Amino acid sequence: MYLPRLADAAASSMATYGIPLLVLGTTNSSSLTGIAFMLAWASRLCTFSLAGMAVDRFGPARIFRLAATARALVAGLAAPTLGMTDLKTASSLVLLLAACAGCLTQFSFIAAESMGAVASREAGGVAHRVQSVLLGIDQTAALAGPAAGGLLLQQAGSSGMLAVISGLSILTAVIAPGTRHAPSAPQATGPGTRRWRTGWTTLRALPRLAWLVAGLALSNLALGLLEAATPVIVVKQLGQSSASVGLVWSCAAAASLLAVSTCRFTIDRWGLTRVGRCAALVTIVPCFLVAHAGSYPAYLILAAVFMAGDSVLAVVLRTLRSDLIPAAVFGSTLSVTVLILLLPYPLAGILMALVDPADIDTLITVCAILQCIGLACAFTRSTRPRPRHGKHRK
Repeated sequence: MYLPRLADAAASSMATYGIPLLVLGTTNSSSLTGIAFMLAWASRLCTFSLAGMAVDRFGPARIFRLAATARALVAGLAAPTLGMTDLKTASSLVLLLAACAGCLTQFSFIAAESMGAVASREAGGVAHRVQSVLLGIDQTAALAGPAAGGLLLQQAGSSGMLAVISGLSILTAVIAPGTRHAPSAPQATGPGTRRWRTGWTTLRALPRLAWLVAGLALSNLALGLLEAATPVIVVKQLGQSSASVGLVWSCAAAASLLAVSTCRFTIDRWGLTRVGRCAALVTIVPCFLVAHAGSYPAYLILAAVFMAGDSVLAVVLRTLRSDLIPAAVFGSTLSVTVLILLLPYPLAGILMALVDPADIDTLITVCAILQCIGLACAFTRSTRPRPRHGKHRK
């Protein structure tokens, strides 16, 4: 499972951070860059329920393989087409590409998370170690993806970057594992409305998880705005190249990887809740400061610290999610949590498209305040542990 997840994560991170750069380079418009970011995440929201149903019914491995194949076709077809169209057509095409990439990323994400949940349940009392390893794989791919995307876009153009995304997706589909587990129980394959109610009811019955999801949703609003605004801030305001944008996210991925590598030991010693509170503080402080970063090195460092804290929070969330959600309704409940966590991203894209570039710093500060409130509530409400698989839950 690890090698295909690495290849898929590399293709996804390159598309996630490279396509906004592609839009900015094609249109030279911060508003259209925000719209592209919104389309990418809105398409994920529109397919979250379908992705959960498909994973529960046909198995995560099969959906994982199909999503990778579809992304390879989309990127492979877009690569030569962009070079043969005029500016107006190319602008429309890159916006469509952003939407398609977001949709396929949703399917591969749900499938990959479901496979990871199976591995966590098999690990029993050391589930947080499994999740930190899987998140480390994602961060390793994110370490190379943004920088490679920026360099490819600068040196080889849009066709070169899209060709590499297509190649990585083909590799993912080829080496993806076969279906090891049968489809879920019959109650997990009902109509979409019933599955939505099942997932929502399950989440409400787990208050510790529900409060954490709500807090991280507000944190994701700040993160989404930062991701959407970084190409404009780095290129337009700080006067750097597209490769410098990729370097920001690669350094952030390196800091995240280091944080994920160490958090498995800190969770062993101090428990999920205490480590989560420290990670929340580490995430909140740079979010306030990044709006006032006056130089590229300062912006890079603050973004890296922000992402390091966010990655530790992701380990806490994934551990609780795999531990508390029953296996028979995991896909449905995961889809509901993903919907809540992804809603802020298209909102961030809309805000980016509507707000004047000169007011981005103020908007980031407002989102930092909301993030602080959300994470404070997440770690002060319903923090009583509810262990199920081992003594590591604290």
